[in-house]
Amino acid sequence: MRTLVEAATGLPGILFTAALVVALSFWLLAALGLVAVDAFDTDVDLGAWNMGGVPVTVALSLLTVFAWLLDLGFTLLLTAVAAADLPAGLPPLAAAAGSLLVAWRLTCMFVRPLHRLFPDEPSAAEPAEPVEPVRRTERAGTAERTARTEPSERVGHRRAGEPFAAPDRAA
Repeated sequence: MRTLVEAATGLPGILFTAALVVALSFWLLAALGLVAVDAFDTDVDLGAWNMGGVPVTVALSLLTVFAWLLDLGFTLLLTAVAAADLPAGLPPLAAAAGSLLVAWRLTCMFVRPLHRLFPDEPSAAEPAEPVEPVRRTERAGTAERTARTEPSERVGHRRAGEPFAAPDRAA
């Protein structure tokens, strides 16, 4: 038990322990109705980290729990099997770095099915801008592209082996 407490309150592990205390405090406040679950959604977009589609608080809480559990486990494992000639701080640092990477991948896997529970959140799979519709015209080699804010425009297309041709512009 002493080794477990030392791993949780040791130098790299205390960072994850502090983050876990903050996350648990937030969820306690949310359960009491003092804070909204999506309180931080206007500040951060986690789509670039493949954790989009759920509120930021859910994604970061999952990341914190996974990182804390993995760091604790890796630190205990590496401390038990570490060679005597290794520096004392090396196994905990390796455990912290490895646990953060594994926790990120686990969070990405768990967030993906959870996005159905939060329909108001933008999904990571949604495109950033709407796709412009393209309609083929009767004339071979041209297509008409229409945008909602701009007038229609004819753009040139070519088939494999055909030379380039200047596109016709619609008025």
